[in-house]
This record gives sequence, C-alpha cells and structure tokens, in this order.
Amino acid sequence: MKYFLGIDVGSSKTHAVIVDETGRCVGFGSAGAGNHQGVGYDGLEHVLRQSFEAARQMSRVDKVQIVGAGFGVAGCDFPSDREPHLQAISSLELSCPVEVVNDGVNGLLAGATRGIGVNVTAGSSNNCRGKNKAGREGRIVGNGATFGEYGGGIEIAAKALQVINHAWIKRAPPTTLTKVLLEYTGAKDELELMEGFSKDYFHLAPFLAMEVMRAAREGDMAARGIIRWAGEELGWLAVAVARQIEMENDEVEIIQSGSVFEAGELISGPMSQVVLKHCPRAKLKRLDGPPVVGAVILGMEQAHFDGYAVRDSIVRTAKEIVSG
Repeated sequence: MKYFLGIDVGSSKTHAVIVDETGRCVGFGSAGAGNHQGVGYDGLEHVLRQSFEAARQMSRVDKVQIVGAGFGVAGCDFPSDREPHLQAISSLELSCPVEVVNDGVNGLLAGATRGIGVNVTAGSSNNCRGKNKAGREGRIVGNGATFGEYGGGIEIAAKALQVINHAWIKRAPPTTLTKVLLEYTGAKDELELMEGFSKDYFHLAPFLAMEVMRAAREGDMAARGIIRWAGEELGWLAVAVARQIEMENDEVEIIQSGSVFEAGELISGPMSQVVLKHCPRAKLKRLDGPPVVGAVILGMEQAHFDGYAVRDSIVRTAKEIVSG
C-alpha cells in the first residue's frame, strides 16, 4: 500500500493528513500557526514536526512508506521563499519527492475540477491563486492591506475600527461594534479605545471578524456594510486572477475557502455580483472539504499518482478525521 502526506500550514493553525492510495485518510495531526512571518522558520519546523508526528502515530505508517508529500504553506509567497521552506521541510527526514506552494493553492487543488480555476481564501487575511488548463498561473501579492488586498479577518477587523471611529466622531450613526471592541480591549470609552490603538496598547485580531459577522446577522447596518465591502473586495481578487490566467470569459470555477465565508450570503452575495459582472460565466462554489485535501493531492502529484481519481474519498474521510 502506498501512502501520501499533505500538510496545510496556516497563519492560525496547521493540519497534516496521511492518505492511502484508495484516498482513505488514515492519520491526522494538528498544530498551531506556522507562517514564518509570525513564528520564524524555527516555528515552522516545530509545527511541521508536531503535526506530522501526530498523523504518523495515528496512522502507524513509517516514513519510508510515504511516497509523495505536498505542503501548502502560508508565507511561502515568492521564489526566494522556496529554499528556506524546503529546508524546514527537510527536518521531517522524508525520503520521498516533496513540493511546497503557497497555502492559497490548497483550496484550488482541493476544490476546483483538476485544480483548474481560481481559489479565493479568506481566513486570518486573504489570498487568491489560479491556474488555467495550459498551466498558466495567476496570483495576488497575498499580504493584505499594504497592497490594497482586502476581505480577510484582519482587514474586516480594521474596517470595524474605522467605522467605530466614524460613529464616535459623529461622521456616521452609532454601531453595536463599539461595544464589541470596548469589551475586547477593556477600554472604558471610545477615547481610551482610540488612544490604545494609536499608541499600540491594543491590537486587532482576525477573530473579531466573526463578531462583525454576528452583528451583521443581527441587523447592525455598519457591520452589514463591512461584510458587503469585504465580499466585493474578495470578488475583485477573483476577477483579477481570472484575468491573469485569461479565463474571465470561460466557465471558470471560483472556489471560496476559509472561515470568513461562514458569513454565507451576506458575503458571498456581494462577491458574486462583482465576479459575474466581469466573469459572466463563472461558477462560484464553497470548498467542500478541508484545505489540507489540496496538499495531499499535491503530494500525490509528486509520485505521479492521480489524486483526483480518489478525491471524493479523500474529502469524505478527511472531513471525518479532521472534525472527529
């Protein structure tokens, strides 16, 4: 029996799975954040080893039985990042072929038909990657607001702070988001809140996006506006990458992956409007399994094994093992 390894390394968590050649997940391991921009390469090595060893122990598979391994890693953004990431991966002492890509590719490989189309990831921040049938690849920078790329958790949280300030200075009506950030920071009032963020006593966190979603569902107009804005911005990421790979006039699959899409129609509706205006034949769909499935398929590719032939089995058993 052949076995394959896939590890999805994110800015908040890491998942590793080991899969056999029938697509059955036999091992799973998890760890914390592994983006080297936040934890360094030593931190990346740590989460790789921790998640892999947990998956290996559950599966009872020896390292030499693994014939291909794929790694989708947050922070592996540019060609210059490849070698230090491979060096970190070498700490696992695998003897099989390996490949490392940005974690934005995971959703594309996992969700799109044979990995062709565009994946928009919105979790802690945002990313977007694409590939056409000829192998041409498209991407955004993937480093958020600095480059005008919005829609992830931290960008939503930052937008919330702005609208809270607008309410405080009477530029906009009051919002329940003020109470959310006061409780989060412990500030006694808006003045102390603004002082704390101005002087770096307080810091935003991506999970605050979930509070914005909750407020939006409860009808807060400022929160609804933020989620609508985020959806439109994510739509523009998809359009940009579809243009890069020359699929804007095709039935391009647009995969939505990441926790931000838990907002449902509040965010996917505005996103769809932007996408369909510029890519009228696009097909938007939510990723139906954990992103680590894409890393496994990448690992299978390294061993010249068709992961898509067993994709349904990988998705089904990965859902069971990751959630269970």
